[in-house]
Amino acid sequence: MTLSPDLLPALAALPVLVPLLGAAGTLVFGRRPRIQAIISLTALSAVLVISGFLLYLADRDGTTAVQVGGWPSPIGITLVVDRLSAAMLLVSAFVLLVVSIYGAGQNISDGDEHQPTSIYRPTYLVLTAGVSAAFLAGDLFNLFVAFEILLAASFVLLTVGATEERIRTGIAYVMVSMVSSLIFLIGIGLTYAATGTLNLAQLAVRLEATPSGVRTACYAVLLVAFGIKAAVFPLSSWLPDSYPTAPAPVTAVFAGLLTKVGVYAIIRTHTLWFPDGAFDNILLVAGLATMLIGILGAIAQNDIRRLLSFTLVSHIGYMVFGIGLASKAGLTGAIFYVAHHILVQTALFLTVGLIERQAGSVSLRRLGGLAAASPLLAILFLIPALNLGGIPPFSGFIGKVALLEAGAADGSVLAWVLVGGSVVTSLLTLYAVARVWSKAFWRPREDAPEGHLTAAKPPTLVEDSTDVYYEDRTDPGRMPVLMVLATTGLVVAGLALTVLAGPVLGIAERAADDLDDPSVYIGSVLGPEAR
Repeated sequence: MTLSPDLLPALAALPVLVPLLGAAGTLVFGRRPRIQAIISLTALSAVLVISGFLLYLADRDGTTAVQVGGWPSPIGITLVVDRLSAAMLLVSAFVLLVVSIYGAGQNISDGDEHQPTSIYRPTYLVLTAGVSAAFLAGDLFNLFVAFEILLAASFVLLTVGATEERIRTGIAYVMVSMVSSLIFLIGIGLTYAATGTLNLAQLAVRLEATPSGVRTACYAVLLVAFGIKAAVFPLSSWLPDSYPTAPAPVTAVFAGLLTKVGVYAIIRTHTLWFPDGAFDNILLVAGLATMLIGILGAIAQNDIRRLLSFTLVSHIGYMVFGIGLASKAGLTGAIFYVAHHILVQTALFLTVGLIERQAGSVSLRRLGGLAAASPLLAILFLIPALNLGGIPPFSGFIGKVALLEAGAADGSVLAWVLVGGSVVTSLLTLYAVARVWSKAFWRPREDAPEGHLTAAKPPTLVEDSTDVYYEDRTDPGRMPVLMVLATTGLVVAGLALTVLAGPVLGIAERAADDLDDPSVYIGSVLGPEAR
């Protein structure tokens, strides 16, 4: 079957519209949780299929700009579908669908009658629309709107159940996000005052004629805003305190996706506005600091969720490393590593949710014997953990090798320092996950300092666990089927990324080719005469 090139403009807005329509449908059936679940999963499945078509068409036909409402660019709302945005849409749609299945399994097991699903599922779909809008936005203002949609939805999801701890961390998260949004708004104001436009493609043209100091100031302000959202050091201290308190599905989505929206914004603006290499060294230094500070923080943790939150920060550094190299090879490695990290990090957080359900805790001081108690759970943790650590032949190893080769090809002193820092970070990551394995899975539970204590209640969307003796639990050893299937699906997807590394790297390389030549993006939005 041959797909018409005219199909892409018709599909471009659907990744945003479909989840918004689904959110409206789930609100209508707020008292019918099963119907809500059907609508939600149908909408997310549709977004996944549409994203797959968009990636196929973008890879075949190149970059396409869609003018919403027929307004000419740069006056109206512009949606841009290229290989990078389509690939990000596809990976995010897959993760959002799988995590939704995981959450549905948790609700079925825990009972819907006490769950705030009437709010949770519509908000989750709004979050999906915000993620899609961020990847498709062709101007700064609508990118800001997409970020605000994410902020509003994420605050609700972080605080669902309204427990004291979740409200406290949710407020801290919102305050940081509001500061980021304020900085973003200031950057938008400065940029518009300097250039008279917010269209990304037109900005790339007009910034060339702008004094270098003004140009640098505008981008510096925006880079701070994007750096907070991407959790780049020293703007990352908020993340380890915000994510671990949320329900397992929420934590998994936030860890896997939300920081990558910030990384995407950095990639898009940096390659469009500064193809001459300005800010490259700053990004390289920030990438190195993010790697090392993040992984050192992970080693010091006894709570598995906090440990993984610090590894999340650390591995953002690899992506910033690739962006800072400002080469085709570096961008290829960064794009591949983004896809790898979304899948692996989400799988690990879902597995931690299963660990808490099985053992009643995620503290290494209380865990032990999980490998003997549940070999399946051990496998679900071990495979993505080794992948995150970069053990060959997993996709983590492939992505890191691509970045190391790009650094070596750069040849600068700073690039070689980053190569060394990347290797050290990889080894320390392996040490961190091996520590979790040895304490939580390998040693007997009675050898844990607090092995006799745990939490009786499985993690839900509402209630927090309370400490009781493990033997008082009534449901040990039971893992809901949908939760296991969803986690297994993500683990298998991580393995598939290893098997299909050649084709995926090919798409990443073609996306990097487009990014390396800003005229491709500019011409698609403003017309061939603007190249």
